[in-house]
Amino acid sequence: MQEITRILHSLPIDPLTGAISVPVYQTATFVQEAPGENKGFDYARSNNPTRQVLENLIARLEHGRRGLAFASGLAAIDCVLKLLQSGDEIVAVDDIYGGSFRLFTHVYEKFGVKVHYVDTTDPNNILDVLSPKTRLVWLETPTNPTLKITDIEAVSRLLARVSDSCRRPLLVVDNTFASPALQRPLELGADIVIHSATKYLAGHSDVIAGLLAVHDEELGDRLKFFQNACGGILGPWDSWLTIRGIETLPLRVEAHCRNALAVARALSEHKAVAEVFYPGLPAHPNHAIAARQQRGLGGGVVSFTLKDDTEEAARAFVTGTRLFKLAESLGGVKSLVCHPATMTHKSIPEEKRHAAGVRDSLIRLSCGIEGAADLVDDVRLGLEAVGSGSSSGSGSGSGSDSDRRESRTESRDGSSSSRDSRQLAVTV
Repeated sequence: MQEITRILHSLPIDPLTGAISVPVYQTATFVQEAPGENKGFDYARSNNPTRQVLENLIARLEHGRRGLAFASGLAAIDCVLKLLQSGDEIVAVDDIYGGSFRLFTHVYEKFGVKVHYVDTTDPNNILDVLSPKTRLVWLETPTNPTLKITDIEAVSRLLARVSDSCRRPLLVVDNTFASPALQRPLELGADIVIHSATKYLAGHSDVIAGLLAVHDEELGDRLKFFQNACGGILGPWDSWLTIRGIETLPLRVEAHCRNALAVARALSEHKAVAEVFYPGLPAHPNHAIAARQQRGLGGGVVSFTLKDDTEEAARAFVTGTRLFKLAESLGGVKSLVCHPATMTHKSIPEEKRHAAGVRDSLIRLSCGIEGAADLVDDVRLGLEAVGSGSSSGSGSGSGSDSDRRESRTESRDGSSSSRDSRQLAVTV
C-alpha cells in the first residue's frame, strides 16, 4: 500500500456520527458512570480523544508502538530529558538545534547532567566520549542548519557492541528535518524519535506542536508518565490541525524536495556562493548515506555560505528576497529564509557555532511548494542584493546602490515598512 493511502485510511471514522474528519473534542473533563468508571477518558491533561488519534498516527508513521503529543517540540525534548538524573551524560551531535543546546546547557547542566558534543557523521567519534554514565546518544539527521547526515544504523550497531561492557544508552533521533515521509529512525535502530511537528508534519506554519514515537512499550509508559505529570500536552484543536497537515505529508514533502534540489543546483553555480549544504547533491560528503537513509531524496532545506562571509552580506540576502520570507521555523508550504547566527542559533557561543560549521554568512532556506522556477529566481534576486551591498560597502557609488535596493524593495512590497520590519526580525 502506498504511504499516502496508508496515512489517509489509518485515520478513524467517528463511530458516533460517521464523520469522516476526526472530531475536535474541546473539553477539559469527561463524565464518569461511577467513580473510576469511564470510557477511557477522565481528564484532558491525561488523555483526549483528538490527541489520542494524533498519537496513534505518529506511532504508525514511525512504525512504532507508542506516540505522544506535546505543546511544542521543545516540550517533547524536555520530556525525554526527564529520563535522566544527576550525574548522567549525553553524547550529542555538535551541529545541534539552538533550542536543544539552550535546554541542555542552561537548564539540565545545572542539575548535574553533562553533555558532550561531537561530530556524529563519524560514529567512532561517539566512542571517544562514551562512558558508563552515558544515558542518551542524541542525533539530528539532517542537522540544523548545516545538514550533516549521520548513519543511524551504524550508530545503533556501535551502541549494541559497547553494551556488552556497560549499560546501552538510548539512541534518540530528532527526525524533524526528514519527517517519516523520508526516514524512519526506529527501523534503523533508534529508541526514541522526536519531531517538532510545527514543521513538516503540520506543514502550514499555523501550529506549534511536538511529537515522540517509541517502539518499546515500557519506555513509552515512562514517557507517558512524564507527559501527564508535567502537563506539557498538546490541545485538541492543535492536535486536529496537525492531523490535517499529516494527511498531505507525502505529497508536500515530494514538492519540498523537488524545489530544494532546484534551488541547491542554482546556488552551487552562482559566483557569490562559497559552499552549498544539501544532501541531495552528489557533492555533499554524506550524499550516499542520505540517499540510502532518506529514500533517495535530499529534503526541503538548503543552507549555504557566501564568499563574503559576514553578517552584513547575509543580512543583505535575507532582506532582499521576495518569496522567501524572513522568519523562524521551516517546513511550511510557504518558503522561509533564516540567518541562524542571529536567529535560531544565537544562543550558541560564537566559537562553538563556528566549530560546528555555522558561519557568519550561513543562510538557511526552507523551500516551500511554490513553483521551482519562481524560487530559483527569488534566490538570484537575494544574491543580487548581496552584490549591491558589497559594492556600497566599498565606497564606490554607495548612495546610488542604496537607492536602487530601496527602490526594488518598495516596488515589491508597496512600501519600505515591510523591509524595515523584516530587518528588525533578525535582531529580536
